Amino acid sequence: MSAHAPTSRSREAPQGDEEASSELKLGEFQDVDALTHSEAALVINALVQKRSADRKNVNETEMLSKTRDYLDHFARFKRKENVEAVERLLSAHKELAKFERAQLGSLCCDTAEEAKTLVPSLQDKISDDDLQELLDEITKLMGYGN
Repeated sequence: MSAHAPTSRSREAPQGDEEASSELKLGEFQDVDALTHSEAALVINALVQKRSADRKNVNETEMLSKTRDYLDHFARFKRKENVEAVERLLSAHKELAKFERAQLGSLCCDTAEEAKTLVPSLQDKISDDDLQELLDEITKLMGYGN
């Protein structure tokens, strides 16, 4: 019996040691601004609208179309006012990394326990009570016409 040829190419090991676990190691992205899904949707949709209004070639590629569909589906906040209010709430917590704030604004967890499970680096940065208060404020904004 003959051995089958491999069905895929071997992959290179990932470059760098980036990870978002109990300790954030984001490499070159450590201090880069991070957007929530809602913020990203606002930015991309505004850019597409501006290009359309200026009658420039929008050139909506398949990638852009799929990205917009993804963000429309997963962005928790649709109204600009609510997106800005969430950003203000999150920005007030300077003890959190930009990446962590973006994760909290995208995930919209119900409990501090859930948030710390999904974003393990929050564990020693913010108390459960403070985190729960922040999550409750974010949840309130989800009810305002989103």
